[in-house]
Order: sequence, then C-alpha cells, then structure tokens
Amino acid sequence: MQELFEAIRAACGANAWSRGVELARAGCVAGDAGRDGDGSDELRLSVRVPGHTVAASVALYPDDEDWDCDCGSQADACEHAAAAVIAVRRARQRGEPLAAASAAPPPGRLRYRLARAPGGGLELEREIATPADGGERVHRLESTLDALAKGRVEGPPFAATQADVAVELALGARRRGALDEPSLRRLVEPLSRCEDVRLDGAPVRFDPEPVRPLVVVEDAGPGFRARLAEPAGIDERFRVGLVRCGDVLRPVGAAGLTGRELHDLGPGLAFAADDALRLATEVIPSLAERIEVDVRTRRLPRTTDVATPRVRVETERRGDALSALATLVYGDPPVARVDAGKLVALGGSAVPVRDLEAERVAAERVARELGLAPGRRVELAGEDAIELAGRLATWRGAVAGRAHEAFHRTAPLEARIAVDGGRFDVAFVAGGGDDDGGERGAGAARGGARSADARAVIDAWQRGESLVALAGGGFAPLPRDFLARHGARVADLLAARDARGEVAACALPDLARLCADLDLPPPPAFERLRPLVDDFRGIPPAALPADLAAELRAYQRAGVDWLAFLRDAGLGALLADDMGLGKTLQTLCALRGRALVVAPTSVLGNWRDEAARFRPGLRVALYHGPARALDPAADVTLTSYALLRLDADALAAVAWDAVVLDEAQQIKNPESQAAQAAFRLRAQQRVALTGTPVENRLEELWSLLHFLNPGLLGGRADFRERVARPVANGDAEAAARLRERIAPFVLRRLKRDVARELPPRTDVVLRFALSDEERAVYDAVRAAGLAAALDALRAGGSLMPALEVLLRLRQAACDAALVPGVGAPPASSKLELLVARLEEARDDDHRALVFSQWTSLLDRIAAALDAAGIPWVRLDGATRDRDAVVARFQAGEVPVMLVSLRAGGTGLNLTAADHVFLVDPWWNPAVEQQAADRAHRIGQTRPVVVHRLVAQDTVEERILALHESKRALALAALGEGGDDATAAGLTREDLLALLD
Repeated sequence: MQELFEAIRAACGANAWSRGVELARAGCVAGDAGRDGDGSDELRLSVRVPGHTVAASVALYPDDEDWDCDCGSQADACEHAAAAVIAVRRARQRGEPLAAASAAPPPGRLRYRLARAPGGGLELEREIATPADGGERVHRLESTLDALAKGRVEGPPFAATQADVAVELALGARRRGALDEPSLRRLVEPLSRCEDVRLDGAPVRFDPEPVRPLVVVEDAGPGFRARLAEPAGIDERFRVGLVRCGDVLRPVGAAGLTGRELHDLGPGLAFAADDALRLATEVIPSLAERIEVDVRTRRLPRTTDVATPRVRVETERRGDALSALATLVYGDPPVARVDAGKLVALGGSAVPVRDLEAERVAAERVARELGLAPGRRVELAGEDAIELAGRLATWRGAVAGRAHEAFHRTAPLEARIAVDGGRFDVAFVAGGGDDDGGERGAGAARGGARSADARAVIDAWQRGESLVALAGGGFAPLPRDFLARHGARVADLLAARDARGEVAACALPDLARLCADLDLPPPPAFERLRPLVDDFRGIPPAALPADLAAELRAYQRAGVDWLAFLRDAGLGALLADDMGLGKTLQTLCALRGRALVVAPTSVLGNWRDEAARFRPGLRVALYHGPARALDPAADVTLTSYALLRLDADALAAVAWDAVVLDEAQQIKNPESQAAQAAFRLRAQQRVALTGTPVENRLEELWSLLHFLNPGLLGGRADFRERVARPVANGDAEAAARLRERIAPFVLRRLKRDVARELPPRTDVVLRFALSDEERAVYDAVRAAGLAAALDALRAGGSLMPALEVLLRLRQAACDAALVPGVGAPPASSKLELLVARLEEARDDDHRALVFSQWTSLLDRIAAALDAAGIPWVRLDGATRDRDAVVARFQAGEVPVMLVSLRAGGTGLNLTAADHVFLVDPWWNPAVEQQAADRAHRIGQTRPVVVHRLVAQDTVEERILALHESKRALALAALGEGGDDATAAGLTREDLLALLD
C-alpha cells in the first residue's frame, strides 16, 4: 500500500493532494480498506464530496500500483484517488475499518421499490437506507437528490452513484408513484445499473435487452401465414411495456418492425402458394435480421445465402437496332433471377436468400457503366447502339449473346446511281468499290456485304440519323453531301418505282431532273415529255373537234392543248382552274372516244347542256334513275358519284377511253367508297376537274393524283411522312419539291390572271352589335358548355362537345330562334340588317344570292322577306326542279335567291346576281369562295359585291381571323398568290382558337 500511496502522491498535483487530505480527514471515504497481506488485489471505495450529489467511485490496485476514478478528471491522479489512498493507508495503520476512521456517520445508499398496481401497472418509490443501532433507518425520498445533498431539504447524508442520478433524470418531474410507459422505458437502462431493486419485496434486476416479437410462419391451407406469437420464458406482463422473466424485468421491444408490419402481423399475414419463393428468400430473411422467426412449415423451398447477385446482359439484334436486357441473377450458372422486383427460381435444389443491398449496388454499377436498368429492355440504333456495343466489349460482367458484335462503325457510304431506259437503280456502298467509284455503277454493288439498302439509307437520313446498317454487319456513316443535294429526289423516285425497278411514266420528269443534276443522259422516254418541265413551252397545238361551236379564249386553248398532250402521253391531268373559267368546255374539247363523266347530281344537267351547246356532235347519255343502263353507242356517259359507288362493278367493267371526275374533291378521302370506286375505273385518259384541289389536308391532293397518275406521289403513308407532314409544318423546301413534282400534271389559273375582262369583285364585312336580349342568349350558351368543352379539348378528349358548343354559338350569333330551348326568342339583328340591305339592292335593280348552311335559317329569312314584300326563290336539298328555279332567277323574275351551301355551293352558273350575302360565316373559306363564285364567273358583266354578316364580339369574328391562317396549305402545295386558296381542316387547335 505504501508504494501505491507514494505513486499517487507523486502523480497528484499539490491542490488535488491537499483537497484529498481534507476529504479523508472529513470521513468522506467509504468502503472496505482491506488488510495488508490479505491477498486483495482491488479495493472499491466511494468518495463523497460535500454538496455533491454523486460520490466518486475509486478503484485501488495495490499490487499493480495503479488506480482508477470515474469522476472524469483528465489529471493523472485526482483528489478522489488521493482521498481514497490516504483513508485506506490510515485505516490500515490504525487497524480500523474506514467507517470508524471518522466520527461522521456512514452515508446512506439509495434503493428502489416497485409495487404492482391494479390493471397491470407499476408504482415506484425511492428510499435512502442508513445504518442505525445495528439496523437501518429508511428515509422515503420525495425531493431531488441535489436538494437533499445541498441541504435545501432535510434528510440523511447519502452516497449516490451515476446510475442513481440517471434514474432521477429519467423520472423528470415525476419523483414517485405510478409509472407510464414512456417513463419506464427511460428508467430501464439506469435501473439495470442499480444494486438494490425490489418488486413487492422480492429482489429483481433490470435487463435493457428488449424481449423481441416472435413471428411464426406456418401452413394455412394451400398457402402460408405469418403471425405474431408470444415469446417463450415470459412469466408476467405489465401494461407499461415491461415483462418479467423469472427475477429479470425486460422491456417489450417493437424495434425492427414497422408500424405497417405490426398491423399486418398482428392478426396474421396470408401468403399464397405462389409466394413461397418470396416468403423464403425475402420476407423471412428480412424479419430474421430484426426479430425471432419460428418457421413451422416444411413446404418452403430450401434457401442458401452463399450466392451473391450479379448482372447478366442479354443482347440480340432486332432489325437495325441492338436490343439489350440486363438482369440481376444469382449463381453461375444462374439459379435465380430478379424479375419486376421478385425472385424467380431457375432450377436447383436451393434458392438464394436475397441480398437487397448487393442488388442495389449491382444495379447502380450497370447503370453507371452501361446505362442500363435491370429488368428493362432497351432498343438502341445508330450511334447509341454502337456506343453500348463498345462498352459491352470491355465490360467486366457476363454477356449472353453476340449480337452486339455486329454494331461497329465502317467506312462512309458512297452512292451509285444507274439509269437504264426507264429503269432506275441506286445503291449505297461502304468505302467505295472496284469500279469507277463515282455516283454510277449501282448494279455492280447491289447485294454486296458492304452495301446498305437504299430505302433504309433514305429513311435514316430523313429521321436525322447519321448511320445505317450494312447487309454484312456494321454501320456506315451516311453520304450527307449526296443526300443533301439529291436525297429528296431519290426518295421520290424510289416511291414511284415498281418491283422491277421501272419508274412510272409520270415520274420520268423527276428522273430526268436527277439525271441532269448528276450529269447523266436522261431516259429516252422523257424526250416526248420535255414540254411538261419547260413551263409547257413546246406543247403542240391540239386539233380541235370539228363540231366545236365555241370560240376559245387564249387560256382555254392552252388548256385544251395541255389536256390533249397528256392524253396522248397516257398521263392523267388535274385541271384546277379557278371556278367559272370554263373547265367543262376545255374538257369537252379534249375528249376522244367513249368517255365517262362523273359529277355531282346538281350539275349533271349543266354538263348535258354544255355538251349540247359546245359539242353538238357528241351523243350524250345520262346514266341515272332506277331503269338506268349503259349505252355503248354514247360518246359521253354522265353519271353521279352516288351511282359510281352503287354501280362500281358495272362501271369498272368498261374499258373507257376517258374518265372525267368533275368536282373531283368528292374523292378527297382515299378511303371513301367513291374514291375506291374511282380508283378501279379503267381508262386511257383520266381527267380531274376541281377549283379546290386541297380543301382540308394534303392527303386529298394525294388521292386525286393517285387516281390520275398512280405512283407519282408514292404510297399514302410514305407521302404523309415525307411530304404532307413537313409541308403542314412549314417546310418551304418540301413544299417547293411537291410543286415541282405535280406541276406537269396540274393546271391552275386564277380569274384575275386570265379573265381580265371579268368585272371586279368587292368583299365587304357587315359588322353589327347584338341586342341586349340576344347577348343574354349568346352568353348563356357560352356559359352552359364552354368550360367543359375546353377542358375536354385540352385533355385530348372527344371533339364533339366543342363542336356542339361552336354550333350553338354560331346559331345564337345569327338568330336566337335557332338555339334549342330558347322560350320567346328576341328579334334577330342579323336578319333585320340583311332585309334592309336586300331592300336597298332591289331598289337599285340588283339581284342577290343569300347563302346559309342551315335550312332552318333560310326559313326564317324567307318569312322576313315575305313580311318586307321582297319576292324570292329557293334552292336547297329539297328542291325538285332545280333547273326551273335557276331559270326563273336568271331571267330576272325575282330579285333574291335563297341557297343552301350544301345544295348550291358548286356547279351553278348564277351570273344574274351581282350581290352575294353570306349570312353565317363558315370556318372553311373555300366553301364561301365556291358560293361567291356562283356569281363572279365568266359571263358576269357587272361588278360583284360579296357581303359577310358578322356579329361583333362573337365567335364569328374569330372565324374571320381563322380564315387567314387556313390559307397557307394550298398556297404551299399549288404556289398560288391569290386570295382564293382553300383551307386546312378544323383541328383541335382550331377549335381552341375559336372557343378559348
């Protein structure tokens, strides 16, 4: 002991040693001092510092000349170690115990008494027990230890430990009495370090290790069930989250299970038989890492945790694309793989336990190094495919398949063009070849391993790609310079080529242009067609029919020459002259042999009359009515589009010398029965007549030209992708190429250019304001359905609600009486304005056409004219003797003709009128144009005024604004500069522009 005393004195600072002497003299050291030579190698003592709650615990090791103190001091020896060694040395020298070494009474110690409470609760009392007259005195502690130690409350001296202080901190403001679960959970750990704890008088101890839930997995019919069960060894449960296992108190642990798991496992969680693999490899291992699991079924597959997950990449070629699928697998060879987050066994006696963390790491690696996600197949083409193939070549992982090896870059492609008569051939070869190496010699390279399919090259170029697949493997860069100069024309020729490589006769002008660009001789058959690409210069004058009873105008004579030239070349002609320029007369002059003319029913009489007037030598037969029969001796057979559909087989059985489609926009939809029937007709000469070759979309132009010259514009889908969509999107180059291709077969002249003697036309917009009553009806219609219709449009839903709202708004702007459900409609401001202007026109000796799309509005106008005393005639779908009605008006018997747009928009010559009133503006300006041209045409001698009646602050004003934006499509296709271009279709965007 003396050696230890000297060692501590040497290590202790002067102040600490002095303080230790004071503590030892004051009797603040308690414990067993031991005896010299008693073999004790450790002395445990407590040093209580006056005013401090916790006594320091000092351990002395005399044999090792070492010591330890829990006060936390950083010094080599603290005042507590000094006090302890001084007190022990003095006690040994005197032969007395430490308690007798001082007159001060020994300090009391804390103890803890738990008692069971009703309902499974617990109550706690703290006591200080001090020795007294051979026994002990017990003091119930109701204050804080700090207050007792500092004398603020009366009580015995005591020696508290760090554990005692921790208990007090856990209790907080609650000093004694009933415990709740949160308080008890805080008390478990500090009470486990306290020496004197009893439950209803019986010694117990606390163990902080919680009693974890037990999950039992057992059979449940064909499937399985996992449920919570009572763990073994529990003798008693307390409602405060504590259980007693013998004399040990332990908390109940929910740690490791989520709230959802506790909720599901409480009553039992069912698993189907198909979930056996997931249960064995995923659910049970995950639970076993956190709680106890008791598996009581033998039907689960055997598991092993030896295998680790890895990535396996499968590659295959799909067309010109590289398909790659990365999967997470276990084992080599794989015994299981992960599909859509689930493990799928691939055979074997045992399945691996899933390592979700390792799966995550493997997935991150394949994403980082290859850009792939396990379980998600990707298809890559061009540069992307080559890049992935390069990564796979050096990837440190398993690759199944060798498809990626074909994805490598080769030398750039070179174009080879060959023209042999009407045959056109093109090949693209990688890295040149053995021949002259220029843009010739396509046949030598065709089918070679280093060549690329010409169609595939064009498609890749049009998609903006830079590479294309070669027949023998690898990908070659496109010949961008060649394609930039000639790609569009090559694409057109490929689309116009038949299976033998022969270019259709109508495409020979395109082939000749390509030959000129490549400095190649043109195909011989082109020479006779050369005037078609030289602005029709050199077209020889045609012999006019001997029976012609008309003097042709200069532009009409040019049209006849052009029609005859195409007739003799076996090519179709689209005569798209402006309305009223004499398309019928020009066509009658160019007909030869037996001809079939298909026209709307309303103009069949006009054809009969025109033929009798201008070609009296022709025998004309009308194929119409229930007793209809074809007359083989007729020079011209007239029939309607309705009968073309009904009698398609009979009409297609005749080998006509010529077939003429008047108002040819009737076959604008190539899927319609009329178009399909027209395509079947056989004829040497095909002519289409229309002043509006494009009404809604460019596919309508394709339909017309497919009837006239099949193959000129290629297939419909190809035309839509290569031509129609780019032109509609504003591609000026695509529009110019289209005009160039169709120019030889389309003749379009405008009235203002060729009929300068035609009197002027003036367009007037008559704006007016709705009355208050009319505005109320209009606003009610708008409020009733506009919001829902706009929501449906924006969400990509049906157009029908928006079209219904548009219809009702247009009706309300014209006459509230047209709107369903309006009780007593107010007077129509539009009709009042119309009648006033018609009275003025009548008084000034003018005649007027009044157009509306609604016969119900024509009824209202007729009643208003009767009230004003203005005579009128009417032409609509119900009119029986159309010719008689027209004759009365043309003869000047009545000043006003009411006409429905559907019945009178085409095919009528009404030059007696010099005023045209469009009562309800139509969204398609082409329809309005056709109506106005009934009066403004050849034969008209007076200026024509076209009036559009428009209600202010209504949808009608937006329709006028839409007219301007809807003209661009025909302008692009036909190159017109006039105002009579047709409109594009009413799209979802158009509806939003009108209604939003």
